[in-house]
Amino acid sequence: MKRFSQHNSLVTLNEINITPLLDLAFVLLIIFIITRPMLEQQLPLQLPQNMGRPDSQNIDPRDVRRVEITTNGAYWLRGQRLSLAQLEGELVLAHRQDPKLIVYVAADKRTPWDPVMAVFDVCMRNKIPLAAKSAPAQHP
Repeated sequence: MKRFSQHNSLVTLNEINITPLLDLAFVLLIIFIITRPMLEQQLPLQLPQNMGRPDSQNIDPRDVRRVEITTNGAYWLRGQRLSLAQLEGELVLAHRQDPKLIVYVAADKRTPWDPVMAVFDVCMRNKIPLAAKSAPAQHP
């Protein structure tokens, strides 16, 4: 009889009770479902006034090229309206002539993201440093 009872205790040790694991999984799922909408809410941020502006103490103004983007997605550089390809050519040429060149992107706050990201992409692809700011565009 003793031998039979030992065999029974070994059988019960081999089985894993998954009920507590399922309970834990459901509790975690409920927690994530409840907290996710709270994490997606917009944060009330107060950004510094000089955010995106090049530090004027360390940068020569002649090294800065200001690219302005209007609300309709038009690119302006030094008072000239350019296409994205023309803008890239101008910036690459200027960067070859002046390796300390910084592109300063100023876009109207109503400008769609696509034109702004296109300028960022041009600068990153050509390894040109950049700074950005949302500001009213000065061109029609």
